[in-house]
Amino acid sequence: MTGEIAALGTALCWTVTVMSFEAAGKRVGALPVNIIRLFGGLLFLSIYGMITRGIPLPLDASGSQWFWLGLSGIIGFVIGDLCLFRAFILIGSRITMVIYALVPPVTAFAGWALLGETLTPQQWLGLTVTVTGICMVILIREKSRMKLAHPMKGILLAVGGTLGQAAGLVLSKHGLGGYDAFAATQIRIIAAIAAFAVIVPAAGLTGRVRAAISNGRAMGIVSLGSFFGPFLGVSLSLVAVSLIEVGIASTIMSMVPVFIIFPEVAFMGKRLRPLEVAGAVVAVAGVALVSL
Repeated sequence: MTGEIAALGTALCWTVTVMSFEAAGKRVGALPVNIIRLFGGLLFLSIYGMITRGIPLPLDASGSQWFWLGLSGIIGFVIGDLCLFRAFILIGSRITMVIYALVPPVTAFAGWALLGETLTPQQWLGLTVTVTGICMVILIREKSRMKLAHPMKGILLAVGGTLGQAAGLVLSKHGLGGYDAFAATQIRIIAAIAAFAVIVPAAGLTGRVRAAISNGRAMGIVSLGSFFGPFLGVSLSLVAVSLIEVGIASTIMSMVPVFIIFPEVAFMGKRLRPLEVAGAVVAVAGVALVSL
């Protein structure tokens, strides 16, 4: 398997995942979907860990790794993904993922600001191009003025999810060291589940989660998304970055906003503005400038 094929497979897996979580979220809500898919991802990763490492859980991690990766999981999987999943419901997975294309440039910017990493002029240009592409998607001209083409709340939630994911990635990089990436993902998931174990009862939302679990159709969709996302998608992404340059891999993997166009039109009957399609392509081009 070549790295390019693995990266392409990752993007296809994530396309299935975001559409699955959008469909499930519209049935039972963003919070239950987020929680249940974490359990699904943990199950698949535990089986994989048992096969590859001989232990199902990351018991060999240091205290520092547990702290930083756990904090990363709470910020990325709890705060970031709750915003992201709610945005799926309000503005759809395609528009959300176009905005989500900000993750690579925002992560690069955060690395520059917080970790002392350097940004080249090309990367600064890429950040600008990505923002331009997103503006092409979320803005529309009406009576000689620009206005939002989608609900403000959904756009803000997508931006919040993007910032949460970017912060989670920066913290993950800080805490990962040379530790196994799959086991590190387990730590992030375990920390997120622990956070939800406190948040859900405190907010009186236990009944909503139980109701979602009893919805067989929604659970089937979430299981599908959990397999293709936290497990298979992550696995293929690691294969990709191990075989080809990270910049090339991340650019191919960022093609989700483009790949999702066909199934939305063919199977979901959604209508697209030409500027939305062009904006998705421009946003991905900006990611390429940042990553390559």
